[in-house]
Amino acid sequence: MTQNESAALILIDWQKGFSDLAYWGNRNNRAAEENGATLLAHWRAMGWPVIHVRHDSTTPQSRLHPDHPGHAFIDFANPRDGEPIYGKLVNSAFIGTTLETDLRARGIQKIVLCGISTDHCVNTTTRMGGNLGFDVTVAADACYAFDRKLPDGRVFGADVVHDVALASLNGEFAAVKTVAQIIAG
Repeated sequence: MTQNESAALILIDWQKGFSDLAYWGNRNNRAAEENGATLLAHWRAMGWPVIHVRHDSTTPQSRLHPDHPGHAFIDFANPRDGEPIYGKLVNSAFIGTTLETDLRARGIQKIVLCGISTDHCVNTTTRMGGNLGFDVTVAADACYAFDRKLPDGRVFGADVVHDVALASLNGEFAAVKTVAQIIAG
């Protein structure tokens, strides 16, 4: 992206609580953090806007509750001074926050999303961003998902969950690209 095409990079739920696989289960894309760090370093080097979103669970036992150590951002995603943080209570970063208003006030029409999990908070924020008229890109290799189980006992592996979520977003709500594609413009 050139400077006049800069987008806001929105990092979604890069929180320590998601590293507890005994709690969350199997995940895919072990390179997500490295890819997210590469994308974030590029954005910061270009001087483009960076936004952090975290889940502020209201369930006291949650790994993402503000009183739990898992609520903290993982190391690469620690906000720097001047990088806004939005706490959300639901899957979408647009619900119950001023994110949309703040993006519009800054004249930002393009957003690039990455984070956890592909099928939940990244998916919901992407869909809402597209529906609100933003030009949305999802960094596919800087997201990950967990295995998901249906009530009848069938389990869908994290790779399938991740890929299906991205496929359902691509073209309809967003452009799905790799970090390398996004950096190359």
